[in-house]
Amino acid sequence: MRGRSQQRRTGPVLVTGASAGLGLETALYLAEQDLPVYATVRDDAARSDVLRAAADRNVALRVLRLDLTDPASIDQAVRTVLDEAGEIYALVNNGGVGLRGCLEDLSDDEIRHLFETNVLGTLAVTRAVLPHMRAAGRGRVVTISSVGGRISSFGVGAYCATKFAQEGLGEALALELAPFGIRSVLIEPGMIKTTRWTTNRATSAGALDPRSPYREMFLAAEELADRIVGRSRTRPVDVAKAVQRAITAERPRMRYVVGRPASVVIRMRRFLPEPLFERVYFGPFLRRLERARTNGAPPPAGERRAGARGGV
Repeated sequence: MRGRSQQRRTGPVLVTGASAGLGLETALYLAEQDLPVYATVRDDAARSDVLRAAADRNVALRVLRLDLTDPASIDQAVRTVLDEAGEIYALVNNGGVGLRGCLEDLSDDEIRHLFETNVLGTLAVTRAVLPHMRAAGRGRVVTISSVGGRISSFGVGAYCATKFAQEGLGEALALELAPFGIRSVLIEPGMIKTTRWTTNRATSAGALDPRSPYREMFLAAEELADRIVGRSRTRPVDVAKAVQRAITAERPRMRYVVGRPASVVIRMRRFLPEPLFERVYFGPFLRRLERARTNGAPPPAGERRAGARGGV
């Protein structure tokens, strides 16, 4: 009965990037709560994997193709949901890609693809659904950002820049959409063990180039990140539960931080004086990176520029 009452209060949910990780778990969990879910995947080849996962969980959902870099696929997916369900009550902006590597080690193509997917793609799908939410006089735009959208870190600067952009978008939408009965909510997970740390790690080729002056520091940072992820008690379902609250709560908060470590760091950033936070949070990490850098001497800048991009 609880699930049916939620379905009457809400409506169809469109989840982007649902082929794996947080998006897949969110789509499956929402379906378990009897919400009508449209799970989107970038490649049709992933459709069978999502349907198999849904069958294993004994839930029903619809799988559509939606590539955030393909406007035609966005329009087609939105039209399909509207034709079949009559409305889109909630959009879950989860789709995106990662990119690991220091700025000098990233290629133009890598950076462009990152921003076209995470920023321009999120803007495009949100713009596609908003007219229909406004016509209905209700709706939720839920964007899965990251603690990296509040505090950046070594070797993920470009990725964090896209998450900072999503944070700015989410805040602005909260103001723009509230008069129309639509809520914008940001979900900010900490580090969670998903395929983003294995098959979808998305490490720049330049970051692993032996000629990179950042390589030893990057490898040390990655090793530390893997240890933190391995110890993390935050699970994908924790993010899915936060998304459900954002969709079903009568008055959702603008932000939901997921995971105790993420909450602690964000609170430190909020309440500590900036110089003290920098010493406490960044200081030990910087010392670790400096030790790693001294283990290997970087090549002269001119020598590296001559051929460092060969494998990118």
